[in-house]
Amino acid sequence: MSKLRPTGEATPRTDPLVPGADALSGRLRRAPENFLTPEEIGQVGKGRRDFLRASFLAAAGATAAATLGGRTAAAADAAPNPAGDPDILKPTPWGSSLGQPVAANPYGLPSKHERGLVRRQSPGLTQVPAASVSFAPLQGLFGIITPSGLHFERHHQGWQDIDPTRHRLMINGSRPEFVKTPRVYTMDDIMRLPPVSRMHFIECGANTGMEWGNVAVPTVQYTHGMLSCSEFTGVPLRTLLEYCGADLKAAKFILAEGGDGSSMTRTIPIELVMSGEVMVAYGQNGEMLRPENGYPLRLVVPGVQGVSWVKWLRRIEVGDRPYAAKDEAVHYIDLMPDGQHRQYTSIQECKSVITSPSGGQQLLDKGFFTISGLAWSGRGAIKRVDVSVDGGINWTEATLQTPVLSKCLTRFTLPWNWDGRPALLQSRAMDETGFVQPAYGQLRAVRGTRSIYHNNAIQTWQVAESGDVNNVQIL
Repeated sequence: MSKLRPTGEATPRTDPLVPGADALSGRLRRAPENFLTPEEIGQVGKGRRDFLRASFLAAAGATAAATLGGRTAAAADAAPNPAGDPDILKPTPWGSSLGQPVAANPYGLPSKHERGLVRRQSPGLTQVPAASVSFAPLQGLFGIITPSGLHFERHHQGWQDIDPTRHRLMINGSRPEFVKTPRVYTMDDIMRLPPVSRMHFIECGANTGMEWGNVAVPTVQYTHGMLSCSEFTGVPLRTLLEYCGADLKAAKFILAEGGDGSSMTRTIPIELVMSGEVMVAYGQNGEMLRPENGYPLRLVVPGVQGVSWVKWLRRIEVGDRPYAAKDEAVHYIDLMPDGQHRQYTSIQECKSVITSPSGGQQLLDKGFFTISGLAWSGRGAIKRVDVSVDGGINWTEATLQTPVLSKCLTRFTLPWNWDGRPALLQSRAMDETGFVQPAYGQLRAVRGTRSIYHNNAIQTWQVAESGDVNNVQIL
């Protein structure tokens, strides 16, 4: 798509808080989890996907009832206790007893009170668990780094835990003249080379894909959760190719091949490799890759859809033409309104989403809230993010939290004083190239409604008078 103009100019914001807002007012109920019973999951798996939204809403209602009627319970909780708060006036068990010993958990674990924050598979989305996806819980994360244990998953034939002493990476050419000295690298060979570390987002091309035609899922975990961001450590692919004597002037493309059962293969333009950004990575967030994220070796291709970040990387071939592999000739292609397919549209365009408040959550009382979300672009750094609370009629420029890096998630925030009236929350990102995130009407005018991949339209969360937050779409 070409660059899009904003539908309304944003008002710059300089105030630290909304005038007159009480920073201690305003409370948020987290989105309910496990909103389908095992029996309903079975029915959804048989094709009855209408259970998804209805069951979620029922669960949300049950959760509100369990808190003494939603906002009524909030008022009761907020009422002052004449005797004072016992948790501040009386000794607590954890403050008057011996704690757990050092290294009780040799590998640290989250608190038991945070056990609900996990990645989740969407029931009914896929029929085979080994060829499925799990979604990162964006609604409960802070900053821009996704913990390795919450990183979204997408597998085509399940994940493997490969013995690193037996893993190999082969580099060759489609013709002998493309690579003078074909070579097989061990993990020791690769990890002896000078490393680089960079933070980048990775997004599945099908992220938000269920929303092309209409609202399909209730929470940000399911609308946008095929998105994560990590610090990756490894060796630039260009370095390895140069060691092998690759002719990087004659080469036009490389083929990356995975070592799992699906033998995922993807074509990568040589221009991306020559930039030095493409990395053969073994580290993630300061430790070795997790098995479900490609341990012991994966490709990192910043700004490009996740399927090209080939996991369990076993072979790189240098060539002069696209390879038209199965998963780029039949899948991961864009269906256009005239029935044609676009191929090799790998760049993830500028996009953003508000993660709090977001679908399934509830504003328990009026007052001060911080609107927070994430923005990203496969073409570079985020330049600005505008936020609207009235469905795009008026916009206010949000604050970009540091660091703001190229092809990396950027956290944005905006203070908001909710007065109890209905609201429509939106975010609109712009990257350093001038590309502006489109509204659904703008995107559908070019792409139609029957696609799967590369949906970067503006997301809308509707806040009702009750405080309930729901997923809606505005053209």
